[in-house]
Parts: sequence; C-alpha cells; structure tokens
Amino acid sequence: MLKRMISAISMVAIVAGLCTVNPGVTAAAPISEGNNTIFGPNVYVFDPTMSTSDIQGITSSVFSRQESNQFGSERDAFLFKPGSYNVNFQVGFYTHVAGLGQNPGDVSINGGLNVDAAWHNGNATLNFWRTIENLTIAPSSGETKIAVSQAAPLRRLHVKGQLSLFDFDNSWNAGWASGGFLADSVVDSQVVPASQQQWFSRNSQWSNWTNGVWNMVFVGTNNPPVGEFPEPPYTVVEKTPVIREKPYLYINGAGQYQVFVPALQTNTQGASWLNGSTPGQSISIDQFYIARPETSTAASINNALTQGKHLIFTPGIYHLNDTIHIANANTVVLGIGIPTLVPDTGKAAISVADVDGVKIAGLTIDAGPVNSPVLMEIGPAGSTANHAANPTSLHDITIRTGGATVGSNDVSMKINSNHVIGDHFWIWRADHGAGADWNTNVSKNGLIVNGNDVTLYGLFNEHHNEYQTLWNGNNGRTYFYQSEIPYDVPSQSEWMSSGGAINGFASYKVADSVTNHEAWGLGVYSFFRDAAVKLNSSIEVPDVQGVKIHHATSIWLAGVPGSEITHVVNNTGGTVYANSPAEAMRQTVSEFSGSGSGGETGAALDRTGWTASSEPSSGDIAANLLDGSMDTRWSAGTAMLPGQFLTVDMKSSKVFSKLVMDSTGSNDDYARGYEVYVSADGASWGSAIASGTGNGPVITVNFASAQTARYIKVVQTGTASNWWSIRELNLYH
Repeated sequence: MLKRMISAISMVAIVAGLCTVNPGVTAAAPISEGNNTIFGPNVYVFDPTMSTSDIQGITSSVFSRQESNQFGSERDAFLFKPGSYNVNFQVGFYTHVAGLGQNPGDVSINGGLNVDAAWHNGNATLNFWRTIENLTIAPSSGETKIAVSQAAPLRRLHVKGQLSLFDFDNSWNAGWASGGFLADSVVDSQVVPASQQQWFSRNSQWSNWTNGVWNMVFVGTNNPPVGEFPEPPYTVVEKTPVIREKPYLYINGAGQYQVFVPALQTNTQGASWLNGSTPGQSISIDQFYIARPETSTAASINNALTQGKHLIFTPGIYHLNDTIHIANANTVVLGIGIPTLVPDTGKAAISVADVDGVKIAGLTIDAGPVNSPVLMEIGPAGSTANHAANPTSLHDITIRTGGATVGSNDVSMKINSNHVIGDHFWIWRADHGAGADWNTNVSKNGLIVNGNDVTLYGLFNEHHNEYQTLWNGNNGRTYFYQSEIPYDVPSQSEWMSSGGAINGFASYKVADSVTNHEAWGLGVYSFFRDAAVKLNSSIEVPDVQGVKIHHATSIWLAGVPGSEITHVVNNTGGTVYANSPAEAMRQTVSEFSGSGSGGETGAALDRTGWTASSEPSSGDIAANLLDGSMDTRWSAGTAMLPGQFLTVDMKSSKVFSKLVMDSTGSNDDYARGYEVYVSADGASWGSAIASGTGNGPVITVNFASAQTARYIKVVQTGTASNWWSIRELNLYH
C-alpha cells in the first residue's frame, strides 16, 4: 500500500505535545480466566474484578505477537465486561477490542487504548485488520492515537480528549497514513488527521476537525468541518439517508450474552446512542451457532443455519470445502476477532438468498487456491424482491485476493439483491505479500452491483485487474470511495477496455444502461510501477441527467515516467502524471451531472414562469419543485395517503414524453404509488396516462406516446408514514 507523505505536515505545524504513554509491559501473559469462555481460547473476556496486572500482561503480550504480524495466522479478541479498567495497551494486527456493555459508556479504558506505527517508523499505511468498538477511552495523557489505514474500523466509541489519526516517525515528522472509518462515535475534543490522506466519518461528532489532505467525507455528522471542496477536501452530507448500525455482542443485566441488532433508521444525524440506547432488539446467545476454527466445518455451519440458528465466528482461519448458504430472512452472522474464511474448492465463501434483513458483520474472506467465480454473493442472479422495509446490511467486510495466501477469483463481491446497505468494505487485490503478481492473484472485479437501490458507505476497493467497481443497478448511492488502480499492469496493450478502444479500466464504472446513480467523495490513485500505462478516466458514468458525481479526485502517487490518469470523470478534469507541480499530482472535479444526451428522451423543458400547487400543502411550498435547487423541496407535510396530488401549470401547451420526479436528499419520501394525468384547461383530466410504483428517490415515467398539454397532475396512490416530497420535477421531450 504505497502512499506519499505530504511533507508540509510536521509536528510543529499540527499541534504540540502529541505523545502517547506506552504501557511498557513485555512479560508473557499470566494465567487467568480471561480466555476460559464459550468463545474459545483466542477470545479474552475481561472482568473489572480481575487483576489489572493480569489484563495489562495479556494485552501487552498479544500486542508483542501481533504488532508487525501483517500476514500471520493468529487472531485475537479482547472483550471487556461493563466496568472501569486502568490499563494502557496497543492494538496490533488481527485484534478486535470491544466493550460488552449495552452502550459505550458502560466500559471505560482509563489509561490508554492506542494504535501506533512504531514497527514501521511511523508509517501507518500498512496498519490494517483490527477493530475497536463499543467502549469509552479515557486516556491519562489526554490523547488517543489511532494511526491506521484500511480495514481498521472504529465504531461506537466515546473518546475523552483528543483523537489523533496518525503517528510520528523517528524524526518527529507526521508519518504517512491512508485510512480510515469512524462511525457512531463521539470525540470530546478535536480530531487531528494530520497526514491522513482520506477518511470517512458517519454519524459522529467532535469539538473540531483540524485538517484534510485529499478526500474526507462526513455523512450524518454533528459539527462537520467547514470549507469548499477541493480546498479543503471536505464533502459533507447532512444526514445519513438509510442505515442499520452494526450488530454487536453484549452482556445484559442478568449477566447473559446477547447480540444486539440495531434497528433500521432513516435520515439520521449523530451517534445512535447519544440520547439513550440505540434502538433495536436483542437476540439471546442460545439462538447462535458459535463456530470455532478447530471444530466447525461448512457442513456443520450450514446444518445450524438450516435449523434457524444465527451464527458467530470466533477468531481463527476457516478453510471451507463448500459455500456457507444463508437462506433464512433476518439471519445474523457476526465475526469476533477478525475471523477469516478461505474457500478451498473454488466455490463462494458465502451466498445469501434473496430474503429480507440478513446482517453480516466483521468477516474477512481470502481467495482460495482454486479460482472462485465469486467470493461473496448477496442474492442470486436475477434477484427481484423489494427489501426496502428490511434490507440486508453488510458491515466491516474485508475481501482479499492474495497477500496472506495465494488465491484468485473472478469477482470478490457481487450484490444482486435490491436495497442492500454496505457499511465499510475493503476489497483488496494484494499489491504485496503472497501471490502478488499480475497473472497469479487475479481478480477481475472487486465489486459488482446488480441490485437496485443499493447504498454503500465507506467503500475501499483496490488493485483488481479490470474495473474495480462495476455498478449495473439503478438508484445506487455511494458515500466515500477510495481506490488505487493496479500497480502491476505489465503494458498498455494488456489493459484496454471497451474492446480495446479505451486506455485502461475506470476504477468506478457505472454501466451505460443505468439511468440514476449518485456518488459523493471519490478518490482514485495511480502507481503504475511496471510500465508507462495510461488510464483514460478514473470514473466512467452514463451521460444521463439522473447520474451525478459530487467531489471526485485523481491522484498520481508515483509511477514509471509517461504513466498518467488522463481525466477524472468522463473525459473531464485534468491529467495527473507526476509529483510536481501540485496540479500534476492532484486533479479534481467538484460536480459532474449527466447532460441527458446518453439515452435521455431529450432536453428538459424550460420551466420559466411555471407554477405548481398541491393538496395537501405545507411549509415546503410547491414552487420548490421548479426552482432548480436540490437544496429545497416540496412536501405534502403529512404521511402519504391515496388521493394526495400536485399540479403543474406550464402556462402554455407543451409537448413532452417523460416525467422525472427527483427526491434525492429525501430518499425515502418518493411516491409509493402514482398516477399521472394531463389537461388542456386544468379542469378536464380524463384517464391516467401512466401509473406505477416508486422504488427509489428518482422516479422516471416514460409515456407510451408524446403528450400535448398545459397542465400535468401527479396523484399519490400509495400509503407510507413518510411525507411525500420531491426536490425537482422536470418534463422532457
């Protein structure tokens, strides 16, 4: 994972006194009851009545083993029962630290809980594969240091004091860092990213966020930083449109293990637990099959799933001779301690039926020695069910092709079901480690999305041989994207798309058939190590009005002279080709919106002078439908009911063939059902010329034949608790 440091950032330029007290304990862990639990010997469950020196010894001993163990086979989890702990420890590779309270305030680490990069001289670009969640960190130094890059999620944390997201090298320069992910968390003081090149934060808050380098995205956060992209490189989305927080293990008031499954929520801002417990439901531990790597097989796991059990994977590596099939709605699959699944026979590691409400969290999947067509598949090909009310959600999923072990696959993850929520993925074809070679650890695509209405938060997807991300479904939404294209392309002739017509494969490719797609905060980086290779555009999308890209960045990290990314989005945006001058290294496109020429019926009609009215009406006036701004909206002001309607007067007769109602930004407020009427005089309406059912924030209605009318009316025929609202209404011919 090659990243370039921004040399202007130094200790003096950032903040004085950013030091962390290290525990300094190196003795072997003493015997304790910490790992004598139902979860096996690699899960340490700590109780506040245990000896502080015992806990300190265990955590320090494990860190000593895991500090630089980048591709090791050991896996560990530290689980803290409710209470306070006066310990100070570091978190190394393949280590999961979590509180077992219902809320983050139930467990407090009062000395320190940190991730440094001392093993790599302050360079945190290889600090992967670790998790910290569901507790309070109250550092004695006043600072918590979490110097990480990909696949190191921070969730449900209350950090008292400052949070620093980098480490210093031996010369007190801010070391490189390439993270990261923070969700559902509160930091009492400031966050100092310093040399962090990109970061994604969701539903969190802090006193202030101090800087940014290339691409930092904030969704549903309180007190986000202020500034206009690209300088500073901030992308702010006020509310999280739809999310289910990650399930987690806890101990209830009776001392029993439970898994808490947070409820689906829409249009949220801030941490889910800030004003009371996170909404959701608990599942007793006896409803789970607890998988252990030394005893569990694909057959035993599938047998338990068939019987209706949920599934917990404990730490370890699971070699599978068959696919784990999840066929029951609402199944919960939870990984503890970075468990790793390896399909040894060329099958998928996990497949999910086209059912409601599956939750999968905290898993790593490694490609096996026999090529797999796909490693993780959500819904079979051709899935069509509507899961809007109870979507499948995927949290903290890492998929690797090579690195730890030699392996290959065609596609790492394929999402066929509709309405899936992805909440932090790192999909990585290895650029170093075992099998890291163009013809050995082959992965054509990291992610293919075929389902409609799929929403992804924090998508990291890197180094695959062709398109990193290929999006075929409609109404897709991505909030933050980070991608390095492959380092090891051997020649331009071996890396051409569109039948050899286009240089390279775009990192983020939205298929030509897609009519609606939106993405925020995308960064695509190049290091063509082995040949003078060119990529025509980092991002390719269809040129239709329903497709929008907000805040895109191309970066030239390094490479053979003559290599370049020629454009940012669709032949727009400048070329990156060197480290200096600055514009040769970084190019941006602030806003890209399709023009309508790529498959639209025609240009949008001029709406000058048009008026609109509605029944019912609200403070969100109907004129907002026609004002050209996505920052305003019309709304009915009440729950959706059949018979509600809105009317547009075009002031003179117009010819049109298509209606588009765009509710983006109020994503769940689209009409659940509709009928469209036209009139010459606003009194005689006749029969409906079109009807249908909305299934996403942008509803496109193509009429069977061109219409000529002055008035158009849309009548709600569905029912929902949401208010019916539309940001912009357009007609096309």
